[in-house]
Amino acid sequence: MNSEIRALQPSQLWNKFADLNAVPRASKKEERVIQFMKDFGKRLNLETIEDEVGNVIIKKPATIGMEDRQAIVMQSHLDMVHQKNSDTDFNFDTQGIDMHIDGDWVRAKGTTLGADNGLGVATIMAVLESKDIEHPAIEALFTIDEETGMTGAMGLKGGLLKGDILLNLDTEEDDEIGVGCAGGVDVTAIRTYKEDTVPSGAMAYRIYVKGLQGGHSGMQIHEGLGNANKIMNRLLFSVIEDIRISSVDGGSLRNAIPRESTAVIVFDGKKEGGIINVLKALSETIKKELKTMEPDLEVSFNKEDVPNVVMNFETQSQLLRSIYAAINGVYRMSADISDLVETSNNIARVEVKNGSIKVGCLTRSSVESSKWDLANTLKATFELADFSVEFDGDYPGWTPNMDSKILKVMAKIYEDLFDAKPHVAACHAGLECGILGANYPNMDMISFGPTILGAHSPDERASISSAQKYWKFVLEILKNIPKNRA
Repeated sequence: MNSEIRALQPSQLWNKFADLNAVPRASKKEERVIQFMKDFGKRLNLETIEDEVGNVIIKKPATIGMEDRQAIVMQSHLDMVHQKNSDTDFNFDTQGIDMHIDGDWVRAKGTTLGADNGLGVATIMAVLESKDIEHPAIEALFTIDEETGMTGAMGLKGGLLKGDILLNLDTEEDDEIGVGCAGGVDVTAIRTYKEDTVPSGAMAYRIYVKGLQGGHSGMQIHEGLGNANKIMNRLLFSVIEDIRISSVDGGSLRNAIPRESTAVIVFDGKKEGGIINVLKALSETIKKELKTMEPDLEVSFNKEDVPNVVMNFETQSQLLRSIYAAINGVYRMSADISDLVETSNNIARVEVKNGSIKVGCLTRSSVESSKWDLANTLKATFELADFSVEFDGDYPGWTPNMDSKILKVMAKIYEDLFDAKPHVAACHAGLECGILGANYPNMDMISFGPTILGAHSPDERASISSAQKYWKFVLEILKNIPKNRA
C-alpha cells in the first residue's frame, strides 16, 4: 500500500513522491501532471508559469539570510517511462503507481516505479513547500517529455530563467556527481513488402521471447543484458530457408532495452518436427549464453491459427540479415574517461505486420562525430536491404566542465558529510543539461540524485537508505550555495 511509503523518512520527500505517483504521467501525455504541478505552485502562492511547450516554472524567494547567494535552478522532468510485465493488469492512463516496500527498496507492483525522475520532482516540491529549509532564490524547472525526445528542454526559451546554477536531480547513483552525458538520435528504418498467399498444407507457430530484465538503454547498455529483438531475429535466421514470417512485434520504448518479442511463422507442415527442434535447440543455447545476466529468459513455441498471408521470401531475407548485421550494444568505449561507454545503439522496436516493417533504434554518444558515425553505419546497413532510414529527435551531449565552481562546492560537502570522495563522472544516459546549456551557456550545471536501479523496466527500484543520504546532501548544498558574484 502507498500508505507505507508515506511513513518513510524523510517524510517530506516520500509524501511528495506518493502524491506525484498518483498522477498518470506518460511522456507526451503530461496534461494531468502539468496541471497538478501548476495547482501545487499556486496553492503555495508562488509565481507559477507554464511555457509554450508545457514546462512548468515555479519561483520561490530566498529564505531570510540567504538573499545574497546565487540564484539556483532546481530541475527534474515530469514524465516517466511506462513499462509493465505482460501478466500485470494495469492501465497507466487511469491508475496511479502501486508501490510497496521490499527491504531497503521501494518498488512498484509489476510496473515501472517512476523514481526516474519522480524522486527529483518530489525533492523540489518538498523544498518549495518547506518553511524551515534554508535556501537561496529558487527557480524550479519541471520539464516535459524527457524520456521520448527531450522536447521540453529543447523548447525552453532563453531568458525565462535567471539562475546562475542549475541542479539537475536525474542521476541514479548517490555517490556520483554528474558533469557530462551522452547525446542521442533516433534511427528509424521503414519499408513495405508484398505479401504472399499461404499455400495449403501449411501450419503456423507463435514464438515468444520473454523474461528478460530489460533496463535503461544508456546506463545499462554495457551490462550484457539480452535484447529480445536480437534474440528473436537470431531464432528466425536459424530457419530462414524453411519459414515465412507473418508478423513480428518486439520491444516498446526507444530508451528501454527490449524485454519481450513475439513472432508468428508459417511453414510446410511436413517440416514441423525439424524446424521446431532447430528452434528449441538454439533457444537452449541462447539461454546458456545469457544464464548469468538473464536467468529468467523464456522462449516458447505454440501452435497458431494459420494466417492468410505472409511476407515474401526476398523481403524476409533482407529483414533478417539487416537486423542481424545492425550493431546493438556498445560501439566504442571512451578513450578519455575510464569505463565510460562513448557510443552505443539500442535496437528498441521491431514491428512487422500488414505489409509494413518498422525498426526503431536509439543511438547515443558523448562524442558528436561518433554518434553520427554509428547512425550512418546503421543507415547504410538498412539501406542495403531496401529500407528508407530517417534520423529524428537529435539532441546534444553535455560536455564536462571540470572547473565548475558548484562541482567543487558539492565535492567538499560530500567529503565532509560522508567521509568519502564522490565519483565525479559523465554518464551514458541522456540528461537535459546539454540541451538547456544551449540557451543558457553561462549557467553552471551539475547533476546528482539518489540510488535508483532498473530504471525503464518493471524492476525499477529506489533505495530507502540512499534517499535519506541524498536528502541530507540536498539540504547541505542549499545552505552552501556561493554568494553572488561581485
